[in-house]
Amino acid sequence: MTSVSCNATLNCAMREWERLNLEIVECEKCPRLVAYRRQVAQIKKREFRNWDYWGKPITGFGDLGARVIIVGLAPAAHGGNRTGRIFTGDSSAQTLMQALHSVGLASQPFSLHRDDGLQLFGVYISAVCRCVPPKNKPTPNEIRNCLPYLVSELELLSEAKVIVALGQIAFNGSLTALQILAEKLNADWHTLKPRPKFSHGAHFELPDPRGGTLHLLASYHPSRQNTQTGRLTVEMLVEVLSTAKMLAFSG
Repeated sequence: MTSVSCNATLNCAMREWERLNLEIVECEKCPRLVAYRRQVAQIKKREFRNWDYWGKPITGFGDLGARVIIVGLAPAAHGGNRTGRIFTGDSSAQTLMQALHSVGLASQPFSLHRDDGLQLFGVYISAVCRCVPPKNKPTPNEIRNCLPYLVSELELLSEAKVIVALGQIAFNGSLTALQILAEKLNADWHTLKPRPKFSHGAHFELPDPRGGTLHLLASYHPSRQNTQTGRLTVEMLVEVLSTAKMLAFSG
């Protein structure tokens, strides 16, 4: 391939990312979520009263040549919904970044705001729901409305070999997104039978709708509810991410 055609391909991919991210940020498909994210941005939290909240849907973040995709649930009310970046500015973000930094996949062990200098190495972070949902519980229809964005990211992240799903909703959403992508690509795709079930540390090898094999790993979500009760520790998350790194970059 000539350098001219390579540059053309790169420019085309960047335009696709720009188009997708603009579509995400402007999305108003779910009236309940639109109203709630705006309400949170107006009322704010006392400690962040001087912040200009983002209050819009959240795009993915990270390395566009990623070999590992991390899928979460949704932006936190006073985290991503405030800062405008997924897994940024809340306790879940700090747990995840501490673990990613420990295995050499993040430049620093914290994620505070969009201009904090954070870089991800071979990792892209996304979510099944792009707006903060009340009580962190999006409805099935809200998830269906949002999943096409994850499907588009999976298609664009052509180098990805591993998906790490944080929590059961992210796990099930990732499987559904792969099914939708397979239908979009007219790929002969099927999940394992019986259908993979979420459990912390689970590892499934799936046919990649884009060709080859894709690894799906599961972890408890690094929410405060899980970390404060000891259901999930940084060490447990590091173990999952270490496996993801090994699978993504070996061979």
